[in-house]
Amino acid sequence: MKKLLPLLFLMFTSVVIFSCKDDDDNYVETQVDYPAVYDVKVNLIRNSDDYYGYNQPFNQPMLGQDIVLVYRKNNPSSNSPIWEPLPKSYFFNEGTMDYTFNFTTADVQIDLRADFNITLKEDNNFKTNFINGQTFRVVLVPAVYGNKNANAANLSKMSYEEVIKKFNINDSKVGTL
Repeated sequence: MKKLLPLLFLMFTSVVIFSCKDDDDNYVETQVDYPAVYDVKVNLIRNSDDYYGYNQPFNQPMLGQDIVLVYRKNNPSSNSPIWEPLPKSYFFNEGTMDYTFNFTTADVQIDLRADFNITLKEDNNFKTNFINGQTFRVVLVPAVYGNKNANAANLSKMSYEEVIKKFNINDSKVGTL
């Protein structure tokens, strides 16, 4: 009888374990199409005298742990672009002006803020250089890619070229958002 009880217990647990069914129909597979590079060409929209902005949705939502980096093309007419990482500050006699960005899993917000009235500087040259026809390069980086871990603090210190090289991104195929 002592030998029969463990055998019955084993049979009972086996039946329970193998009869469990995994019918999780709520599972949604998320297809991630990055690391990737996108260009956003915009005229920033005036929201107040010291603030311009632009909100760009992603083609598909990102995963919550992943990272967005934004760069601004500093020399728009050149064939050899200089990509400045955001945030970026500019200093004028009137005060300081900053390009910044923030992002969610669904979009990226690009901001231009100043501690002075930007509209007072809005001649055609200023608008061309800082507000209208701006090109931003948005780089989507997964938190883990291959054997490389992404860290937002470390990536923000890297140039555009360093990020492209680190994540082996083909930036000859830049998409648009």
